[in-house]
Amino acid sequence: MTDAPCRIGAGSGFWGDMIDPAVELANEGRIDYLCFDLLAELTMSILQRRKIRNPGAGYITDLAPMIRQVLPAATRNGVKIITNGGGANPPAGAHAIAEVALELGHPELRIGVIEGDDLTDRIQGIRRDGWRFANLETGEQDIDRIADRVVAAHAYTGSDGIIAALGDAADVVLGGRLADSALYCGPLMHHFGWTFTAHDWERIGAALTIGHVLECAGLCSGGMSSQWRHAKDVWRLGFPLAEVAADGTATIEKVKGSGGLINRWTVKEHLLYEVHDPHSYLLPDAIVDLGGVRVTEVGPDQVRLIGMTGRERPDTLKVQIGYQDGFIAESRALISWPDALEKADWCEELVRRRLEYIGVTPLEQRYDRVGVNALAGSAAPDPGYEPNEVDFRMVVKTRTKAEAEVARRALLLPATAGPVGTAFGAPSPVREVIALWPTLVPRSLIDEAVTVSSARELQHART
Repeated sequence: MTDAPCRIGAGSGFWGDMIDPAVELANEGRIDYLCFDLLAELTMSILQRRKIRNPGAGYITDLAPMIRQVLPAATRNGVKIITNGGGANPPAGAHAIAEVALELGHPELRIGVIEGDDLTDRIQGIRRDGWRFANLETGEQDIDRIADRVVAAHAYTGSDGIIAALGDAADVVLGGRLADSALYCGPLMHHFGWTFTAHDWERIGAALTIGHVLECAGLCSGGMSSQWRHAKDVWRLGFPLAEVAADGTATIEKVKGSGGLINRWTVKEHLLYEVHDPHSYLLPDAIVDLGGVRVTEVGPDQVRLIGMTGRERPDTLKVQIGYQDGFIAESRALISWPDALEKADWCEELVRRRLEYIGVTPLEQRYDRVGVNALAGSAAPDPGYEPNEVDFRMVVKTRTKAEAEVARRALLLPATAGPVGTAFGAPSPVREVIALWPTLVPRSLIDEAVTVSSARELQHART
């Protein structure tokens, strides 16, 4: 615990993000913590299926390569690493990190593992005890419709486990479905000694606001921004960091000379990203009020944040239940001028009629003219001109894999029985659909376990 400022950086915003900006931060950012958000809402279900097939899998596959690249600079400069890359199997992810640490000559690297977010095997027991998993989007009161198709259920957890691991001198903290903002809130609470009490709710709200700005990494420093014309050298985009004071105020910046852009607009864009109610943004660690945040440019690529606040954390935590929801067959055809749009309409009719003829009754089907209506659908206006070409995308969703395989062959017809000059590639392999059921559980049902071990100890435990 200290009143000295804390410098905390964004190492990634998603699974597959660039790694060189994170290494740049560890080398040149003068940071205390580097946070890697590697999960999206559907990722946990994907990882859970991998864990079922292989008990040693289920964590983010980028985890070991990422650690291998960033660990030398992190250990040299005293930077602690926080990540939710453990996915559905944090213990296995910890062993992967330990192997890298030993390979790089850091046998005493302390690795903290947080477990307890996985409710997959507890769903029916929780229902028997009387809790109902109401769908936050559809209003359905429980999972009766999908109960026999559940493949994963994970709660979004907060900073408690991170604080405990850092308190036990962890150099790397690895969790499962840690909320994105918790990756930043936890280190800040540990650094300043803030606790979940009335005295600190405003500062915790500030920490979560800062984490919300940073959590998608390059999206706050010129990536995916309305400022794309002004962002410089985005091929070497610099990821953001925050210098945070003990009162919760912060300056958002990046390594000097790195690519991209940080200004009041890039920060404001991300303040509102994925927020439904700015005055009541519910997170595991607090309810955040973004309404009074003031954003001021204080220098080149430096933005000051003040006015952040929050109130007591909710009694429930969000859970994403993943369930099996059919199979998809997909293919594309490139239709050439002349009369490309008319040909696309004809091809759609061809495929629909073929599916009827062979007895496939899709759950859903859609046909997109990419470049014309793929995003807006039926709301897209007539383009008013004749395109040189149309990328025609066909997607059919079925109940069974067998039906999808039959449909997949039907999607070849625009090329084999359609207008002359139509180009195509092989249809994509049939894929399983995992849908999401967003719901809540009482916080009291989540019992996190935190262990901290050296890389050497983890190796010995495994052997």
